[in-house]
Amino acid sequence: MTGIAPSPRGARPGPEPAAPASVTAVVGLLVLFELMSGFLQTGIAPLLPELGARHGVDDSALNWVVSVQLLAGAVMVPVFGRLGDLHGHRRMLRLAIAAVAAGTLLVALAPAFPVLLLGRVFQGALVALLPLEIALVRDRLPVEQARRAIARLVGALTLGSLLGAVVMGAAAKAVDDIRLVLLVPAVFALLCVPVSFLRIPESARAAEGRLDWAGAVLLGLALLFLLAAVSRVEHDGWAPTTVLLPMAVAAVLICLCLRVELRSEDPLVDLRAMKGRGVGRLYLVSFFFGVMYFGSQSPNATFLAADPAADGYGFALRPLDISLVGLPGAVAALTTSACAALIARRLGHRTTLMTAFGLMTAGFLGLAALHETIWQVAVCVLVCGTGIGAALGVMPTVIVEATEPERTGVASALYNNVKTVGGAVSGGVVASLLASHTRPGGSAPYESGYTAVWSLCAVCGICAIAVVAVSGRGGGTGGG
Repeated sequence: MTGIAPSPRGARPGPEPAAPASVTAVVGLLVLFELMSGFLQTGIAPLLPELGARHGVDDSALNWVVSVQLLAGAVMVPVFGRLGDLHGHRRMLRLAIAAVAAGTLLVALAPAFPVLLLGRVFQGALVALLPLEIALVRDRLPVEQARRAIARLVGALTLGSLLGAVVMGAAAKAVDDIRLVLLVPAVFALLCVPVSFLRIPESARAAEGRLDWAGAVLLGLALLFLLAAVSRVEHDGWAPTTVLLPMAVAAVLICLCLRVELRSEDPLVDLRAMKGRGVGRLYLVSFFFGVMYFGSQSPNATFLAADPAADGYGFALRPLDISLVGLPGAVAALTTSACAALIARRLGHRTTLMTAFGLMTAGFLGLAALHETIWQVAVCVLVCGTGIGAALGVMPTVIVEATEPERTGVASALYNNVKTVGGAVSGGVVASLLASHTRPGGSAPYESGYTAVWSLCAVCGICAIAVVAVSGRGGGTGGG
């Protein structure tokens, strides 16, 4: 995600800048892309049980629908960002939107589960849209106008996220064909492709240098080997050849990637941003946050959809009902995210962040202990959402303020990438946990599998609180 801001080092003249008003006039187009992005990112969640039934895959395998997209995004974001710096953010924005549209169409028309996962790989470009748009408006607009434009983009992403689950759930209720339902976001994404060729101007500045292909390949291979190892735990335990060996290869590749990035003049992921007052520990918190934020999405949906008569738990909810159960949590996340700066000014950033993870931990512990009625689940999701929103609002500020001033843009990008990697890894771990608690010859996990997932998220929350507390004593999280 180094493409969040153009690199000042070695910058060279690019296309002639348009007047600021020309960019202001097309911010609405960028807002449309963020509405689409949020819609696609959350719209898939309530449909996961229906997708599993259509493609004949069990609940544990459905976690890969989320984690595959996150894995692709963890590699695509820095690649698209750096190529945007070098060759123009508008050009890469168009390519990213085209990739998303192709992936969304593949997901809708996929004749088999592997094709659906391929579509999700293409959809990984979703997470590159906002960094490219932010880079574009920062490049073309004065500071204050750029800040207002970025606020609109983030607001549109949040609004799209709220609408995605509800609209897709309602579409599934109205149309009893999952393929037709999935064509709704596909049409939305396809319409955004020609729109991206309208009045959007290109970046006025371009950086010199090259894309760090070695870093990109090593990062992608390391994540692939890591997820491959995690995915085999459910079938092979901790077998030396299928689990431990890929994990060892992933560790070696990660070490090589770190070595390459630290030596590169044009690193794909600038690890120098980890220099600062305990900021390295805060990236560990970002990883835990990614596990909690993304790792619970699929299990929550499949638990709510489970048939209590057949599985002994769940509520046999349809997609619309699943989205409505999660709606209070989404609204709470939106509210606390918007108020995070005000809360942090009163309590201090460290206290706010610890409180946020405390709420998430309490919510997941509540889910693990109390999930017999829908209202219990809804209340626990509400508590989790309140903490998630506060963490989303505070984490970037905490990391940026703990980082050397000249590397704040890179630090913000690295935070998002580490969070995404945490989500990708959590998908494999959750899949393994559910599969290891699945009855022989069955497709639905025991109830204890979901309890294990929610307990894992709670443990991550406790670890995050501990790390924030330690970092705070070192001055890395501001006041509080």
